[in-house]
Amino acid sequence: MKLFDRGRDHVLALFRIVLGFLFFCQGASTVFGLWGHHATAVGTWPGWWAALIQLLGGAAVTLGIGTRVAAVICSGSMAFAYFTVHIGKAVLPIENGGEQAAIFAWAFLLLAFTGGGHWALTDLFRRTRAVPATGTVAAG
Repeated sequence: MKLFDRGRDHVLALFRIVLGFLFFCQGASTVFGLWGHHATAVGTWPGWWAALIQLLGGAAVTLGIGTRVAAVICSGSMAFAYFTVHIGKAVLPIENGGEQAAIFAWAFLLLAFTGGGHWALTDLFRRTRAVPATGTVAAG
């Protein structure tokens, strides 16, 4: 449908922003002990490092800075969490408590392939560098 096609790029950008923000909040809660969580001791493997990936990766994805690389790292960290923490309890995410890890892993994998899209800061930086000193936009 044309309505959905016209809005696709904006919805994808909103998806990136919300997904990144949720991941950032997850990391912030663990690194800084926010929102009723206890902070994990600095350097603790794997919890603190996973939280750092969530914090920094979530911020990068939210802002649209290096979205594809950040999304691959975030997806990989959630796949790692699923296969090291959850799969030992049961195979299916609904049985092993790994729904959140599975959803984050697949959502970030999607962003790794689609990129930052609209409203990404990386795109904004590219556009400002493409403007010649005369103030006119280069053709092409």
